[in-house]
Amino acid sequence: MAQWSVIIPDEQWATERLFQHDVVTVPSGPTEASAGDEVLLVAEDHVVALARVEKSDGADLVLGYLRRAFDEPVPADELAGDGPVTAIGEELFRRLAGRLSPSTDKTSWLVSVAMPIEAVSPAEAVRQFWSHVAELGPQELPTYVWPSGDELAMQAFVLGVEANQDPEEEDEDEDEE
Repeated sequence: MAQWSVIIPDEQWATERLFQHDVVTVPSGPTEASAGDEVLLVAEDHVVALARVEKSDGADLVLGYLRRAFDEPVPADELAGDGPVTAIGEELFRRLAGRLSPSTDKTSWLVSVAMPIEAVSPAEAVRQFWSHVAELGPQELPTYVWPSGDELAMQAFVLGVEANQDPEEEDEDEDEE
């Protein structure tokens, strides 16, 4: 079994951060990677996941996630790749993979997207809601998340990143400058 580092394109990385997938397909070109090989998935010069090659057809690699570190990526300074897929030594692979946070106990979270909608009926409001969600998507709609039972810990996220949604705090920040 070989070990590899695979660079995920920036646009695809943005999508991976937004949606939960079991596998990711990345363009690879010719490579000797084969099913069962281990992979460090790299984005923005950081190791963001540990994966296993599920399928390699010479044009694409299908990688099954084993462990994700999207929120706490590991610097990949030690990886000096010549392309999107690079074979790496087992010692370096184990050292970087060992730095990825191990899976921990899951917490129950409440996640919400809320927006005011004027409609003549609840059913119409729901249709408009889903139309707005599809049209605006995660790039414009803030999503609110908090641990179940702790509403005061609510945080807003846009594009998978925490985003301040308090206009008063934004005004204070501008006044300080």
